[in-house]
Amino acid sequence: MKVYKPEWRCTFNVSEDAEESASWKARLAWRLRKFADRMDGDSRTFKLECNLTPEISQQDFSTCLGKGFEVTHSLLTQLAHQAACEDVMRDAKAELYEEGEQR
Repeated sequence: MKVYKPEWRCTFNVSEDAEESASWKARLAWRLRKFADRMDGDSRTFKLECNLTPEISQQDFSTCLGKGFEVTHSLLTQLAHQAACEDVMRDAKAELYEEGEQR
């Protein structure tokens, strides 16, 4: 009887800057991206590298990325809500935070 063993591999890398070993072209491209981000205002450029074996469809890949960004948006929204609540509490009950900082 033959035993089948599924094999797969997935590497995922997100970067916001050129690697130290990058070519001069890559470093120049990242400098231009950073310049464009400053001109756009609050935008951020990042690079996604994903190597999958076996390959999946571009639609499945896009669906996964979309869901990941939905989760990211939810987490960032929660953090912003918590920070806003803390700001209100620091303003309304500053004495509670002063005691905690003196300890």
